Amino acid sequence: MILCFDIGGTSVKMGLCDRQGRLHACKEASVSFDHYRTPILDTVIREGKQFLKEQNTSVEGIGISATGQIDDRNGVVIGTNGKIPHWEGSRLSERAEQAFGVPAYALNDANAAVLGESFAGRAKGVENVVMLTLGTGVGGGMILGGKLFSGSLGIAGELGHFTLYADGVRCSCGKTGCFESYASTTALIARAEERKGLTGLTGKVIFQRAADGDRLMLDVIDEWITDIAHGITGLVHIFNPDMVLIGGGVSTQEKLLMQPLRDRVMHGVMPRFAEHLSVERAILGNEAGMIGAAKWHMERSGHHDC
Repeated sequence: MILCFDIGGTSVKMGLCDRQGRLHACKEASVSFDHYRTPILDTVIREGKQFLKEQNTSVEGIGISATGQIDDRNGVVIGTNGKIPHWEGSRLSERAEQAFGVPAYALNDANAAVLGESFAGRAKGVENVVMLTLGTGVGGGMILGGKLFSGSLGIAGELGHFTLYADGVRCSCGKTGCFESYASTTALIARAEERKGLTGLTGKVIFQRAADGDRLMLDVIDEWITDIAHGITGLVHIFNPDMVLIGGGVSTQEKLLMQPLRDRVMHGVMPRFAEHLSVERAILGNEAGMIGAAKWHMERSGHHDC
């Protein structure tokens, strides 16, 4: 078994994953319980040891999926958006190996998600995949030629931060007009609240009102989908994937999101790019990062027969 962690800004999920990508036990714990006075990595190691004790098992290695820009060669957090205190510089692999006495490998959470879907999810057996996770921000990852593409530093896949509108709104990353600023669920909510003159909306409420026939909400979702489709069309022309995967809670909205998005992407790309292309919903949900982290461990530790 491989002990896998998926470390986010507020909690860590952990599980035991076998070599077929099946999770056999899972647990979640807060990493922000004392407003980060306890370093996240200290919490992760403590909770991981307790988890293994509860499961009464040992493991052959550790896979870590983590938020931020992760140097996946060395397992170090080398960049963040500044929102999580003391996270940048965390030596994930090194600390995990010292604590558990087995090899540990780390990668970015969005890259882990696409690796998980490619290994045991909707994209299993697909050679070229671009995945976007629509949530608070926009996460991204690419499988090219059957392998995770992570670039020269291991931090490729920041698909939320190419420029969609040159004169657009300012993004949390400091640039203007980023795809994330228009395609995230946060952007959808902001658009709807501005239009309605309301506060406190959620993605769930927006889609529910749209399903009930609220014309304004339907229009807001339609504009949002147009922006998402514009971005995906560009990515398809760059990467020529077999599949575009959409993750995040909103991806369960087949009729109001996935169907119109699929249609717009297919009609928006040049004809030859559409020939072998499908636009699908990711299916592993919150387990994708853990399964992808386990797969990353298998690949990095030299086991390619899985």
